[in-house]
Amino acid sequence: MRSRKSLPPEQARLLWHSIGLVAGVDEAGRGPLAGPVVAAAVILDDRHPIAGLADSKRLTAARREALFDEIRAKALCCSIAQASVEEIDRLNILQATLLAMRRAVMGLRLKPRMVLVDGNRLPALDMPAEAIVKGDALVPAISAASILAKVHRDHWCVQVDEQFPQYGFAQHKGYGTPEHLAALQAHGACAQHRRSFAPVAQAFARRPVLVQPVAPVPVAVPVLDTLVPPAAPRRARGRVSRV
Repeated sequence: MRSRKSLPPEQARLLWHSIGLVAGVDEAGRGPLAGPVVAAAVILDDRHPIAGLADSKRLTAARREALFDEIRAKALCCSIAQASVEEIDRLNILQATLLAMRRAVMGLRLKPRMVLVDGNRLPALDMPAEAIVKGDALVPAISAASILAKVHRDHWCVQVDEQFPQYGFAQHKGYGTPEHLAALQAHGACAQHRRSFAPVAQAFARRPVLVQPVAPVPVAVPVLDTLVPPAAPRRARGRVSRV
């Protein structure tokens, strides 16, 4: 039998997790000045591996879109949830992010034995969980969650851009780019902006009337959107690389 010292670190650390379903969790949209913060939870099926999983920020938009569909088709289950602009302004962005993460985990149709969360903070959950810094680049299930959350939120930005074309949401995705800040200066804030964020608060103070949409286009991002692949439920071996 090989000694523990001879084993690669990632293999040795597998012993920390007992057998069972493991969910990866990540968020998208903490930094933008507008829109909800979105979180996703994914339980992968190790019998149907997905090639190319990585931190969503390191992938092209086209690759993220392709993986978004593949993850939904091959994962045992996945869930996408959000915390609204109103919740962000009421709770603060950190607490709203943790709320979205909790909603994503609770939306899974299968209950995980363990939850691995990107970052250094954990949502309130009724199962064991571990925060992993840079987990979206290290743990496949977290990478998958990162991709789902990012693509889902990007779709939201494209929809909102049709309502408020003067801000350019489809291009900057709500982040505080020079173009976005200039639009806030010129037009003021709209209902999708986070008034608890300083640039928006300043814009609203200068112009305390919310900009109205140019067309009544509905924004189809529910508070909880559980995504379940079409395949029948299957039992899985809960293997995960703990980094």
